[in-house]
Amino acid sequence: MSHPNTTRRKHVLKEMMEDDYSLPTEQQQIVRVVSSRGNNLHEVEAAALDLENFLVSMPNKFRKNVWVKRGDFILVEPIEEGDKVKAEICKILTPEHIKEYTKAGIWPERFAKKTARAPTTSNDASDSDSDDSLTPNTNRPANLQVDNDTESDTEESSSED
Repeated sequence: MSHPNTTRRKHVLKEMMEDDYSLPTEQQQIVRVVSSRGNNLHEVEAAALDLENFLVSMPNKFRKNVWVKRGDFILVEPIEEGDKVKAEICKILTPEHIKEYTKAGIWPERFAKKTARAPTTSNDASDSDSDDSLTPNTNRPANLQVDNDTESDTEESSSED
């Protein structure tokens, strides 16, 4: 006989994996997780710059079955009750969801990956290989470089004696 929690987890994960990549409705919005506040609450940032961060709750079907970490994207639906908690998680977005939403043209510009970087035109080796910005490793002794001239002078004076 299967344990009820195992069965429920199996169905929740199956629902996530066999998703039809349906587009969000007008009420739903795509947000990014900023931090976890405990008690199945997560602080998120909206795609619109004028909105401040708000809290979303994780529904019972996801609790102890699916985990959300900082930086993940989720689809939320607003809820009426509550002052601090403004929405509830509908769907946890996977990289496949992001690809589909980007193809459909509904992925928020704020969350778009910055892949198109300006190429660097300077071929100065000191920019890429500079060790000045690195902190010295205190676990290793400092490399003492001794001039070859001073070594040869001391060798000559000891051989002359």
